[in-house]
Amino acid sequence: MAYGAANQDSRAIQMTISTLVTHSGGFHADEVLSTVILTRLFPEAEIVRSRSPDWITPAEGRLIYDVGGAYDVAAGIFDHHQRESPLRDDETPYSSFGLVWKHFGLDYLRSFDIPEPELEAIHASIDRSFVRPVDQVDNGTVSLAEAGPLSSMTLPGLIETLKPVFDDTDPESETRAFHAAVGIARQFVEARVNRSAAKRRAEVLAMEAIQAAGTSPILELPMGMPFRPAVIEAGADHLLFVVTPRGGDWTLGGIRKHEQGFEQRADLPAAWGGLSGAALEEVSGVQGAKFCHKALFIAAASSRDAILKMAELAVEEARRLEAAGGAEPAQAAGR
Repeated sequence: MAYGAANQDSRAIQMTISTLVTHSGGFHADEVLSTVILTRLFPEAEIVRSRSPDWITPAEGRLIYDVGGAYDVAAGIFDHHQRESPLRDDETPYSSFGLVWKHFGLDYLRSFDIPEPELEAIHASIDRSFVRPVDQVDNGTVSLAEAGPLSSMTLPGLIETLKPVFDDTDPESETRAFHAAVGIARQFVEARVNRSAAKRRAEVLAMEAIQAAGTSPILELPMGMPFRPAVIEAGADHLLFVVTPRGGDWTLGGIRKHEQGFEQRADLPAAWGGLSGAALEEVSGVQGAKFCHKALFIAAASSRDAILKMAELAVEEARRLEAAGGAEPAQAAGR
């Protein structure tokens, strides 16, 4: 039997999988999320939740995960509870989700029509930031308590809340809850994939815009999008402000210095802070200027010409302040 080598096309094995087997009883994020992946690849397969040896023993057409006491790709069994549990290269233990993602994640991503050249990068990104944390929580190498008061709001914590309550004696309640959890988790996984794919598309568009900007300190984007990763990758340290269309208006924004926090490479002119309409037009001298946030990180205008004029003025002010030895303090405000 051929079961899911990491780069194997799912169409080659789809005809062989008729049953997906995981354990019965209480459920956790790892087998719920594994089920999300596998049911998209094998939509006709029956899901069986059991600990019976009759079911958790490898057999033709059967794929077993999070139960069975073995990790054997050729036999179609992906468990991590055995003594010699599977480890990542850095010795971090896998959960069933990590194993399923390792062997079926690329085929899962292909089902979203993601361009082939992007697959490996997106697969690695999701593994690092979405799959691996589930592995860590499931194996106890990271405690949900580390999230503090937000622990119950993490994805593993939220999946836990979907279990039946202790005095629900209906023998089918766990099965119903499990399938409900899979349906909810599916939305999170698919949204995560779509966002990762969109981020890669944004990086391409932003890189094109950076090249078009040349030595200008103003980056003009065709639409709102994540752009900072492309700016960092391109080493475009000369860029100070970003111009973007938004609905019928145009916006002018700063570029954050760091991934965390709000400090910018340059603020908008302090005199604009908190003004709008005619007051902003008068102070800036730009007809069509509409708004500037009091924290000096975003402004808006009614036309491209107006926002580009504001951008030029913002660059002039930033350079004046730099030449004078430092920026004037911005008005304090949350963003």
